[in-house]
Amino acid sequence: MASGGNQFPPQKQNDQPGKEHVMDPTPRATSQDYNPANKLVGKVALVTGGDSGIGRAVAHCFALEGATVAFTYVKGQEDKDARDTLNMLTKAKHGGAKDPTAIPTDLGYDENCKRVVEEVANKYGGIDVLVNNAAEQYECSSVEEIDEARLDRVFRTNIYSYFFTTRHALKHMKEGSSIINTTSVNAYKGNAKLLDYTSTKGAIVAFTRGLALQLAQKGIRVNGVAPGPIWTPLIPASFTQDKTSTFGEQVPMGRAGQPIEVAPSFVFLASNVDSSYMTGQVLHPNGGTIVNG
Repeated sequence: MASGGNQFPPQKQNDQPGKEHVMDPTPRATSQDYNPANKLVGKVALVTGGDSGIGRAVAHCFALEGATVAFTYVKGQEDKDARDTLNMLTKAKHGGAKDPTAIPTDLGYDENCKRVVEEVANKYGGIDVLVNNAAEQYECSSVEEIDEARLDRVFRTNIYSYFFTTRHALKHMKEGSSIINTTSVNAYKGNAKLLDYTSTKGAIVAFTRGLALQLAQKGIRVNGVAPGPIWTPLIPASFTQDKTSTFGEQVPMGRAGQPIEVAPSFVFLASNVDSSYMTGQVLHPNGGTIVNG
């Protein structure tokens, strides 16, 4: 995937969450160059927001690595994307893994997160890898545009759900388990047009660091991934047609990344073979933006 010269046809989706199956081009969740090595055989993974975008690529790579995978999606809005992802995971399943599961829910509420966790743990016997990934974002020009209802909605999806899902999942995790949180390059460089979203992503970085310190003695590692501009349904659902068509051109590599270019970072952090001495850290697949993080 070479640098530069990457533009997308103008497109806009009017509702969130965005839909992957109507995007042009479709984000790349797979690659023939990805060579699985059975790094997650015998593991059970829960990926929130796993029906599309980065979540889909992560779930698929986990399945290729031998994990049993469950993921969440928004019922009535992401049904087709969820079915497509479920089919991908079923085809990728191997190494004694059990059939994947897609769970519809709104993760912004504690009782929903508890229900999801209990369903996964009861079905598969526990949870070894938790990926907190669900997110939503909206543009704004001024802090004055962000009212209480919108702030509550964005924070519920982007950070409350991380707390809620984690607190319930920990009851079913053991030494050697891994929690991976999706943050953003915006947490490090700021973004004037995505103030509430950026604030939640900064909170995720702090959550990751604090939780890592809490759980170190239990042998549960907590890390994060901070993607740069990645071509996912969040983009046409958030930005104008003009911004979508030039999305990603501002980074040193001159183009947006694809979900499959981010997913291996999650595999690395989920695999004890690769990252057993890493906790409280954040990886930065962001197209070359230098951050002090």
